Amino acid sequence: MSPKDLRPNLADKAGAAVNKKPAIGDDILLEKYTDNTDDHKYVNKPSELGAEDKSRMLESGVILDDLKERSGTFIQMDNRPVHFSTQQDGIEIMSTSEAALKYDWLKDYWWKAVSVDADKYTAHVELNKADGYFIRALPGVKTEFPVQSCMYMAKNQAIQNVHNIIIAEEGSELHIITGCTSAHRTETGLHLGVTEFFIKKGAKVTFTMIHTWSPDIAVRPRTGAIVEEDGVFLSNYVVMKTVKNLQSYPVAYLNGENAVARFNSVMVCPPGSKMDVGSRVFLNARHTRTELITRALTTGGEIISRGYIEGKVPDCKGHLECRGLILGDNGIIYAIPELMGKVAGVDLSHEAAVGKIAEEEVEYLMARGLNKDEATAAIVRGFLNVDVEGLPPLLKEEMDKAIKLGDQEGM
Repeated sequence: MSPKDLRPNLADKAGAAVNKKPAIGDDILLEKYTDNTDDHKYVNKPSELGAEDKSRMLESGVILDDLKERSGTFIQMDNRPVHFSTQQDGIEIMSTSEAALKYDWLKDYWWKAVSVDADKYTAHVELNKADGYFIRALPGVKTEFPVQSCMYMAKNQAIQNVHNIIIAEEGSELHIITGCTSAHRTETGLHLGVTEFFIKKGAKVTFTMIHTWSPDIAVRPRTGAIVEEDGVFLSNYVVMKTVKNLQSYPVAYLNGENAVARFNSVMVCPPGSKMDVGSRVFLNARHTRTELITRALTTGGEIISRGYIEGKVPDCKGHLECRGLILGDNGIIYAIPELMGKVAGVDLSHEAAVGKIAEEEVEYLMARGLNKDEATAAIVRGFLNVDVEGLPPLLKEEMDKAIKLGDQEGM
């Protein structure tokens, strides 16, 4: 939550936006859901959570029974944090409500990377005093293992309100894996997740998010990152299972010289799913660089794949790549790559391709002993395999597991 003494005008700005429709994506009726989901209790050990819940979280890469290969853990069930702990000195993990009470300077970060009045979803998060995780790496500290977090929806027909703050102080390095998922018993719900990243001079954040929702969940993340001089922001997003309606368009502002941002997105869209996903980067300083890579596969659902790069100064460079693959006859992929150069000396490029598996590729593999289904599966796995530069081995393992599991279920 954001106490009144942090930003007195936030409530007014949010209040003015309660009916503001989103700029893109379907308009979700908030009145269909409830916010009253605060009856979860805090647990000292995440292993104390129920077996069904832990199993579901594990599908999103969150390990709760053995924390030896995690630098810290945060779990939020519906709207209440139920566990947070750290296993490494120099890494702070707590709820944002606790951080706001502990650090008066948090007011300097609150709603700075995402606008509180961006739309009715951000307004709803503020007005409902959303909690979330506060993760901070102190200057020069580098995570030995990934920090893990889980946003878990347990109640049916509920809204999960989330506001996260991540700060990588100067010269630090954070590896974070976030699993967003819902209980099998949760038939319908709405996830509203605001996440703000602040990457200081020479710091690096590697953020891998894996979504594993129930089929009738609507999802509206709102994410912003501010990257200072020589900072690096590497974002990996994986969604492989049915979700009713997903719209996400994270943005990175590269404000310092030599800052870098990379967005890698892997999407599999089964029948009954609608995904409107993309990423934006603003190159605001010299020698900034960005790369946006998307692999989108539909087995019957609808995908809108967006990408936007804006170069505002000379000597900045950006590349956008979207490749879409349609399996079956009913899927839709709509690619929208956009580039804007505002001065001479920018270097921006994009490529986009959407199509079906080439028959000659299938025939080539069949000639080498695979049957048609095996050949198709092999081609799909190769298509979804994004080579993510700098991804720590443990995070790569989790990402590969999610891709493999989604591939098996999607075929």
